[in-house]
Amino acid sequence: MSEQPVPIEDPDDERIADYRALTDVALRTRFEPPHGLFIAEGELVLRRALRAGYRLRSALVDAKRVGQLADLGAGDAPVYAASADVLEKITGFHVHRGVLASFHRRSPASVADVLADARRAAILEDVNNHTNLGAIFRAAAALGIDAVLLSPSCADPLYRRSVRVSMGEVFAVPYARLADWPGGLDEVRDAGFVVVALTPADDAVPIDALDAATRRRPALLLGAEGAGLSRHALAASDLRTKIPMSRGVDSLNVAAAAAVAFWELRR
Repeated sequence: MSEQPVPIEDPDDERIADYRALTDVALRTRFEPPHGLFIAEGELVLRRALRAGYRLRSALVDAKRVGQLADLGAGDAPVYAASADVLEKITGFHVHRGVLASFHRRSPASVADVLADARRAAILEDVNNHTNLGAIFRAAAALGIDAVLLSPSCADPLYRRSVRVSMGEVFAVPYARLADWPGGLDEVRDAGFVVVALTPADDAVPIDALDAATRRRPALLLGAEGAGLSRHALAASDLRTKIPMSRGVDSLNVAAAAAVAFWELRR
């Protein structure tokens, strides 16, 4: 980083355009990917992005916290410092962690690349809730999932909320987007995976009863909150599995279900 922080007093300063209106999902979705950037919130997440090899564009910090970043040594990327009030006017929310950073995105990985060395994978259909998406990535990193594949309509894993909820673990799990849906599941199958759809359907096999052949290289297919998997995705899977429930509960939040299933599949 540049040695001296650059003070920012005007919320409309063009040098901090990367950080404007961070709570406007539609605006940020139109702005970030085309400009090849994403925003990391919090010192821990910033450090994990750097450790994962992402290139820093700049940092925007509460002037009282500039010293926290003094040891990063991340090239000549500028550090902008502002008061808490100015930060809130720039971003649209109270930046209680006091640290934001803008990073360059990488070129998208291919499905073949992320599956090449993977033993267990997760496939997400239409998961558009950024909180759920971030939680799934955090569980994937913690519980032995080697790759995540996204249907074309899934949310952006590098959106700020997803990155924050994942605690930066979205940087630790390789992911790629399937261009064809659900036809792209054939590519997963051709790579040696068994596509296992997680569903509460009565005819699904309890996940703790899956056989050794299925567990050898499973790709767990998960649907969006509420709607679940589409009938097309279910039809394209190799088998259906479910998490046994008690007390008449029919299903779990998709992030919670993913964590339970990920743990079971690593046994």
